[in-house]
Amino acid sequence: MAMESDNLETRGASRSLLSGRDWIYLLSLLVPFVIYDLVLKGALVFAGTGDPGLLGGLGLMRSDLLFNLGYVLLWASLFALTGRRSSRWIVVALFHVITMLVALITTSAYQYYKVTGSTLDSDYLYLWLSSPEGTGGAIASEITPGILVLLSMIVAYVAVGPAVVTRLVLRWRGRSGGVGVRTPVEVSWLRIVGVGLGAYALLSFSLLPGGSSTGASKSFSRDAFVNVVMTAAQVAESEQLPEIAAEPVAENPPAEASLASTAGAEKRNVVMIFLESTRARATTPYNESLDTTPFLDALAKKSLLAEQAYAVVPHTHNAIAATNCGVEPPLDRWGTMLLGAREDSVSSACLPELLKERGYDSAYFMSQSESFERSPKILENLGYEEFYSTDRMETEGFEQTNYFGYEDDVMLEPSRKWLEQQKKSGAPFLASYLTSAPHHDYLAPSERYGRKEFTDNDLVNRYLNSVRYEDIFLKNLFDQYKKLGLYEDTVFIVLGDHGEGFGEHGRFQHDNVPYEEGLRIPLLIHDPKQFQSGATLEGPVNQLDVLPTVTDLLGYEVKGGAYGGSSLLRPMRKDRTLLFSCWNESGCLASLKGTEKYIYHFEDQPEEIFDLSKDPAERRNLAGQRSPEELEKRRTELLEWRAKVNSKYGMQSSE
Repeated sequence: MAMESDNLETRGASRSLLSGRDWIYLLSLLVPFVIYDLVLKGALVFAGTGDPGLLGGLGLMRSDLLFNLGYVLLWASLFALTGRRSSRWIVVALFHVITMLVALITTSAYQYYKVTGSTLDSDYLYLWLSSPEGTGGAIASEITPGILVLLSMIVAYVAVGPAVVTRLVLRWRGRSGGVGVRTPVEVSWLRIVGVGLGAYALLSFSLLPGGSSTGASKSFSRDAFVNVVMTAAQVAESEQLPEIAAEPVAENPPAEASLASTAGAEKRNVVMIFLESTRARATTPYNESLDTTPFLDALAKKSLLAEQAYAVVPHTHNAIAATNCGVEPPLDRWGTMLLGAREDSVSSACLPELLKERGYDSAYFMSQSESFERSPKILENLGYEEFYSTDRMETEGFEQTNYFGYEDDVMLEPSRKWLEQQKKSGAPFLASYLTSAPHHDYLAPSERYGRKEFTDNDLVNRYLNSVRYEDIFLKNLFDQYKKLGLYEDTVFIVLGDHGEGFGEHGRFQHDNVPYEEGLRIPLLIHDPKQFQSGATLEGPVNQLDVLPTVTDLLGYEVKGGAYGGSSLLRPMRKDRTLLFSCWNESGCLASLKGTEKYIYHFEDQPEEIFDLSKDPAERRNLAGQRSPEELEKRRTELLEWRAKVNSKYGMQSSE
């Protein structure tokens, strides 16, 4: 009877691809892995803001289902292929390492989407690996104790879970031993090849996005790990990674530009104040129902206020480059890296350099850490002579505003000392300030100035209180200039570097938000010698217009070069088109002609057109009412602009 039982077991095993022990070992890891992956994706699909319905939801999860089935068959075929050979241990090691990697990427992608509303791609992972000091704070701010525990459990279970489970199951069944103890069982090569081909087919089909009827992006409808792999493959195939040593190629570069005096030239001081992550509608001048910025509101009534101002790229250093240099900034994260890696990264003479030739000194103050994207080097390359970050300031007694910044008032003391020196020297100056308060993760300091209740949404309320705090800093800074006797001889430019999204279109923060909440910013020119009764500019303008406006205010003409913007003091062209780019590589492009805004998402989701005069919240997509020829014309215009700008920075464009 014992011999007959053994024969039956042997015949049963021969019909199976793997031994019972191997199946236990594999499935003890793969079953929890598959469940975990599908639960995370299901939570995003069915617990999100939209309701895709059952069929739509399953369509959005099709790639995940196919990937997980293919992943299970892949490892089953590899285990069967290696049998009891010495190479089995290599496969077992790869099984653990790759499954752990996939689980960690899936977890990261889930959290990234929850925080930003965008899908995780290989570009962000590369950015993190190449510049951990710039992205580490953002990542750390989202790692809660619960997430740490979860990640620890994933690592621990993937490492030892299958061995422990297998041993326990075998003991329960009255057996003992580990993987590789049983007598090898011959398995048909045809069967192994068939399972391998099945795995290949399923994994291949998982590359295709589903759920097209829901309107979700293609990247979202793919499995998270599949999307990361696909974007990495696209980078490798198209060689999109920037060549740091590449030479910029610019047509008629304005690098030799200089300022020539006119009859009304005055050597007055210039102050530019960049309001971090401040969308126009979060401030009182642009939204009377919000009392977040009473000082800015009072200032606007004695200034030239641009009613419709935009960032070119919704990212800080790109915005600072556009404003200071008057030309299109790098359009994505790779270009931002180049700003701090190459001295000739900007082909134009920027405002600090132009004014230096007229006897101006320059300084840049920021209430953030200098580790943010090589800030000191970037500002040096833009022409600033002195640089002050929180690393060089006394931060004791100041609360943190986010993971890399302190209360904006931390800049007041170093500003006072520098201004006193400037006053003694008698030299005119350009001073720029970058606030930090409204940047994610919106800690909203409360000890110094308290908090107000603007909304019952905690996240938005913290953001609006951060904008309020920024306004208090503005008042304190203006008071400082008045106290030092510098106010009357100074021209002030107050503007946002970019806006901030809170899910109005499913996206959060700013880098990948091409809608009004991400691009539209406050912008005003305050000159104590004019605009005291207030003035407004209705037409759309952007950050490229600041440099020609400043030179115009000071009474200078730009000679020897051409910049992309127009002075806000002169009539604007009525046929003007503004062009924009998301910071994420191949994330989105947009253009504004008159009141009509077009958004191109690089085939990741449908094109969009909004009439801002009738639909300022961008809810009614009119793209379906436009001809294919019109859409192609708008799309081609953006892609040609992108290629031209990228060539100026020595970068290739991909479509």
